[in-house]
Amino acid sequence: MKNYFDLTGRVAVITGASSGLGVQMAKALANQGADIAILARRKEKLEQAAKEIAALGVKCIPVKCDITDTAQIEEAKKEILAKLGRIDILVNSAGTGGVAPTVDVSDEMLMNEINIDLVGTFKMARAVAPEMIKQGFGRIINIASMYGLVGNMIAPSAAYHAAKGGVVNLTRALAAEWGKDGITVNSICPGYFVTELTESTLKTEQFAAYAKGAIPVGRYGDEGELDSTVIYLASPASNFVTGMNIAVDGGYTCI
Repeated sequence: MKNYFDLTGRVAVITGASSGLGVQMAKALANQGADIAILARRKEKLEQAAKEIAALGVKCIPVKCDITDTAQIEEAKKEILAKLGRIDILVNSAGTGGVAPTVDVSDEMLMNEINIDLVGTFKMARAVAPEMIKQGFGRIINIASMYGLVGNMIAPSAAYHAAKGGVVNLTRALAAEWGKDGITVNSICPGYFVTELTESTLKTEQFAAYAKGAIPVGRYGDEGELDSTVIYLASPASNFVTGMNIAVDGGYTCI
Protein backbone atom coordinates (compact mmCIF):
# COMPACT_ATOMS: atom_id res chain seq x y z
CA MET A 1 0.00 0.00 0.00
CA LYS A 2 1.37 3.42 -1.00
CA ASN A 3 1.04 6.50 1.21
CA TYR A 4 0.85 9.31 -1.33
CA PHE A 5 1.23 11.98 1.32
CA ASP A 6 4.13 10.66 3.42
CA LEU A 7 6.50 13.46 4.48
CA THR A 8 8.85 11.42 6.67
CA GLY A 9 12.39 12.80 6.47
CA ARG A 10 11.23 16.21 5.22
CA VAL A 11 11.63 19.48 7.12
CA ALA A 12 8.83 22.05 6.89
CA VAL A 13 9.11 25.71 7.88
CA ILE A 14 5.85 27.48 8.69
CA THR A 15 5.66 31.23 9.31
CA GLY A 16 2.95 32.91 11.34
CA ALA A 17 2.71 29.70 13.34
CA SER A 18 2.16 30.93 16.88
CA SER A 19 -1.63 30.70 16.47
CA GLY A 20 -4.52 30.14 14.07
CA LEU A 21 -4.15 28.62 10.63
CA GLY A 22 -0.34 28.50 10.85
CA VAL A 23 -0.44 26.15 13.84
CA GLN A 24 -3.14 24.02 12.24
CA MET A 25 -1.08 23.58 9.06
CA ALA A 26 2.09 22.85 11.03
CA LYS A 27 0.25 20.07 12.87
CA ALA A 28 -1.12 18.72 9.58
CA LEU A 29 2.39 18.40 8.13
CA ALA A 30 3.70 16.89 11.38
CA ASN A 31 0.95 14.28 11.22
CA GLN A 32 2.42 13.17 7.88
CA GLY A 33 5.87 12.75 9.47
CA ALA A 34 7.62 16.03 8.66
CA ASP A 35 9.91 17.68 11.20
CA ILE A 36 8.82 21.25 11.80
CA ALA A 37 10.24 24.72 12.38
CA ILE A 38 7.63 27.29 13.38
CA LEU A 39 8.35 31.01 13.02
CA ALA A 40 6.55 34.02 14.50
CA ARG A 41 7.21 37.10 16.61
CA ARG A 42 5.57 35.89 19.84
CA LYS A 43 8.07 33.59 21.55
CA GLU A 44 5.82 32.34 24.37
CA LYS A 45 3.02 31.33 22.01
CA LEU A 46 5.57 29.71 19.69
CA GLU A 47 6.99 27.62 22.50
CA GLN A 48 3.55 26.38 23.51
CA ALA A 49 2.68 25.49 19.90
CA ALA A 50 6.02 23.70 19.50
CA LYS A 51 5.24 21.46 22.49
CA GLU A 52 1.87 20.53 20.98
CA ILE A 53 3.46 19.72 17.62
CA ALA A 54 6.35 17.72 19.12
CA ALA A 55 3.73 15.62 20.97
CA LEU A 56 2.75 14.27 17.55
CA GLY A 57 6.08 12.41 17.44
CA VAL A 58 8.25 14.70 15.30
CA LYS A 59 10.98 17.25 15.99
CA CYS A 60 9.67 20.79 16.28
CA ILE A 61 11.68 23.93 16.97
CA PRO A 62 10.24 27.39 17.73
CA VAL A 63 12.18 30.24 16.08
CA LYS A 64 11.40 33.87 16.90
CA CYS A 65 11.47 35.80 13.63
CA ASP A 66 9.96 38.93 12.11
CA ILE A 67 9.54 38.03 8.44
CA THR A 68 9.84 41.66 7.36
CA ASP A 69 13.41 41.77 8.72
CA THR A 70 16.00 40.27 6.35
CA ALA A 71 18.65 39.86 9.07
CA GLN A 72 16.22 37.97 11.33
CA ILE A 73 15.23 35.69 8.45
CA GLU A 74 18.90 34.83 7.80
CA GLU A 75 19.45 34.07 11.50
CA ALA A 76 16.33 31.90 11.55
CA LYS A 77 17.52 30.00 8.49
CA LYS A 78 20.90 29.32 10.12
CA GLU A 79 19.20 28.02 13.26
CA ILE A 80 16.86 25.74 11.30
CA LEU A 81 19.70 24.28 9.23
CA ALA A 82 21.86 23.78 12.35
CA LYS A 83 19.09 22.00 14.27
CA LEU A 84 17.12 20.20 11.54
CA GLY A 85 19.68 19.91 8.75
CA ARG A 86 17.66 20.97 5.72
CA ILE A 87 14.60 22.87 4.46
CA ASP A 88 12.22 21.05 2.10
CA ILE A 89 8.91 22.81 2.55
CA LEU A 90 8.09 26.46 3.24
CA VAL A 91 4.57 27.54 4.17
CA ASN A 92 4.29 31.33 4.09
CA SER A 93 1.38 31.73 6.50
CA ALA A 94 2.29 34.94 8.35
CA GLY A 95 -0.14 37.70 7.51
CA THR A 96 -2.26 40.58 8.68
CA GLY A 97 -5.60 41.92 7.53
CA GLY A 98 -6.54 45.51 8.18
CA VAL A 99 -10.11 46.61 7.39
CA ALA A 100 -10.78 50.29 6.67
CA PRO A 101 -12.28 52.43 3.91
CA THR A 102 -9.55 53.22 1.39
CA VAL A 103 -9.83 56.98 1.98
CA ASP A 104 -9.01 56.37 5.65
CA VAL A 105 -6.03 54.08 5.08
CA SER A 106 -2.82 55.73 6.30
CA ASP A 107 0.52 55.26 4.59
CA GLU A 108 1.61 53.30 7.66
CA MET A 109 -1.31 50.86 7.41
CA LEU A 110 -0.79 50.44 3.67
CA MET A 111 2.90 49.64 4.06
CA ASN A 112 2.24 47.34 7.02
CA GLU A 113 -0.12 45.22 4.88
CA ILE A 114 2.31 45.09 1.97
CA ASN A 115 5.39 44.45 4.13
CA ILE A 116 3.89 41.55 6.06
CA ASP A 117 1.69 39.91 3.43
CA LEU A 118 3.75 40.41 0.28
CA VAL A 119 7.30 41.51 1.08
CA GLY A 120 7.66 39.02 3.94
CA THR A 121 6.49 36.20 1.66
CA PHE A 122 9.01 37.29 -0.98
CA LYS A 123 11.87 37.50 1.54
CA MET A 124 11.18 34.05 3.02
CA ALA A 125 11.03 32.43 -0.42
CA ARG A 126 14.24 34.20 -1.44
CA ALA A 127 15.99 32.97 1.72
CA VAL A 128 15.10 29.28 1.48
CA ALA A 129 15.36 28.87 -2.31
CA PRO A 130 19.18 28.41 -2.37
CA GLU A 131 18.86 25.41 -0.02
CA MET A 132 16.10 23.93 -2.15
CA ILE A 133 18.03 24.52 -5.37
CA LYS A 134 21.09 22.77 -3.89
CA GLN A 135 19.08 19.67 -3.05
CA GLY A 136 17.02 19.76 -6.26
CA PHE A 137 13.74 19.66 -4.34
CA GLY A 138 11.47 22.17 -2.71
CA ARG A 139 7.87 22.98 -1.96
CA ILE A 140 6.83 26.60 -1.39
CA ILE A 141 3.21 27.12 -0.36
CA ASN A 142 2.09 30.73 -0.06
CA ILE A 143 -1.04 31.46 1.94
CA ALA A 144 -2.72 34.17 -0.12
CA SER A 145 -6.47 34.79 0.19
CA MET A 146 -9.62 34.61 -1.87
CA TYR A 147 -9.36 38.41 -1.55
CA GLY A 148 -6.26 38.13 -3.72
CA LEU A 149 -8.53 36.86 -6.50
CA VAL A 150 -11.62 39.08 -6.16
CA GLY A 151 -12.89 42.28 -4.54
CA ASN A 152 -15.54 42.46 -1.83
CA MET A 153 -18.46 44.70 -0.87
CA ILE A 154 -18.75 44.04 2.87
CA ALA A 155 -15.38 44.81 4.50
CA PRO A 156 -13.32 47.48 2.71
CA SER A 157 -9.73 46.27 2.71
CA ALA A 158 -8.09 47.39 -0.52
CA ALA A 159 -4.56 47.36 0.92
CA TYR A 160 -5.01 43.71 1.94
CA HIS A 161 -6.49 42.84 -1.47
CA ALA A 162 -3.53 44.49 -3.17
CA ALA A 163 -0.96 42.65 -1.03
CA LYS A 164 -2.63 39.25 -1.44
CA GLY A 165 -3.10 39.86 -5.18
CA GLY A 166 0.65 40.40 -5.25
CA VAL A 167 1.17 37.06 -3.51
CA VAL A 168 -0.99 35.34 -6.16
CA ASN A 169 1.16 36.61 -9.02
CA LEU A 170 4.42 36.23 -7.07
CA THR A 171 3.45 32.55 -6.82
CA ARG A 172 3.20 32.28 -10.60
CA ALA A 173 6.48 34.13 -11.15
CA LEU A 174 8.47 31.98 -8.70
CA ALA A 175 6.94 28.79 -10.10
CA ALA A 176 8.08 29.82 -13.59
CA GLU A 177 11.57 30.73 -12.38
CA TRP A 178 12.28 27.73 -10.16
CA GLY A 179 10.46 24.89 -11.92
CA LYS A 180 13.72 23.77 -13.55
CA ASP A 181 15.30 23.50 -10.08
CA GLY A 182 12.80 20.95 -8.75
CA ILE A 183 10.89 23.54 -6.71
CA THR A 184 7.12 23.84 -6.97
CA VAL A 185 5.45 27.07 -5.85
CA ASN A 186 1.71 27.20 -5.26
CA SER A 187 -0.66 29.27 -3.19
CA ILE A 188 -3.72 28.50 -1.12
CA CYS A 189 -6.40 31.18 -1.15
CA PRO A 190 -8.47 30.63 2.00
CA GLY A 191 -11.97 31.97 2.39
CA TYR A 192 -13.49 32.98 5.70
CA PHE A 193 -12.00 31.07 8.63
CA VAL A 194 -12.51 32.17 12.23
CA THR A 195 -9.08 32.85 13.77
CA GLU A 196 -7.60 35.23 16.32
CA LEU A 197 -7.09 37.72 13.47
CA THR A 198 -10.59 37.50 11.92
CA GLU A 199 -12.86 36.73 14.86
CA SER A 200 -13.88 40.33 15.64
CA THR A 201 -15.07 40.82 12.03
CA LEU A 202 -16.60 37.43 11.26
CA LYS A 203 -18.57 37.05 14.47
CA THR A 204 -20.67 40.18 13.95
CA GLU A 205 -24.35 39.72 13.08
CA GLN A 206 -24.02 41.80 9.91
CA PHE A 207 -21.08 39.80 8.57
CA ALA A 208 -22.60 36.42 9.45
CA ALA A 209 -25.76 37.33 7.53
CA TYR A 210 -23.72 38.49 4.53
CA ALA A 211 -21.57 35.37 4.52
CA LYS A 212 -24.56 33.05 4.57
CA GLY A 213 -25.70 34.48 1.24
CA ALA A 214 -22.23 34.96 -0.28
CA ILE A 215 -20.75 31.52 0.43
CA PRO A 216 -22.38 28.70 -1.57
CA VAL A 217 -21.86 26.15 1.24
CA GLY A 218 -23.49 28.62 3.63
CA ARG A 219 -20.89 28.78 6.40
CA TYR A 220 -17.35 29.76 7.40
CA GLY A 221 -14.48 27.30 7.10
CA ASP A 222 -13.99 24.95 10.03
CA GLU A 223 -10.72 24.22 11.82
CA GLY A 224 -8.69 21.68 9.82
CA GLU A 225 -10.33 22.34 6.45
CA LEU A 226 -7.08 23.72 4.98
CA ASP A 227 -5.08 20.69 6.15
CA SER A 228 -5.63 18.39 3.17
CA THR A 229 -4.70 21.11 0.67
CA VAL A 230 -1.42 22.00 2.39
CA ILE A 231 -0.56 18.29 2.77
CA TYR A 232 -1.26 17.67 -0.92
CA LEU A 233 0.87 20.62 -2.07
CA ALA A 234 3.74 19.60 0.24
CA SER A 235 3.69 15.95 -0.81
CA PRO A 236 5.04 13.92 -3.74
CA ALA A 237 1.43 13.64 -4.97
CA SER A 238 1.65 17.21 -6.35
CA ASN A 239 4.97 16.86 -8.25
CA PHE A 240 3.45 18.18 -11.50
CA VAL A 241 1.41 21.01 -9.94
CA THR A 242 3.05 24.42 -9.82
CA GLY A 243 2.06 28.06 -10.22
CA MET A 244 -1.49 27.32 -9.08
CA ASN A 245 -3.67 29.36 -6.74
CA ILE A 246 -6.15 27.05 -5.04
CA ALA A 247 -9.18 28.64 -3.40
CA VAL A 248 -10.45 26.88 -0.28
CA ASP A 249 -13.41 29.17 0.23
CA GLY A 250 -16.68 27.24 0.27
CA GLY A 251 -17.31 28.46 -3.28
CA TYR A 252 -17.09 32.21 -2.57
CA THR A 253 -15.03 32.92 -5.71
CA CYS A 254 -17.15 30.80 -8.05
CA ILE A 255 -20.07 33.24 -8.05
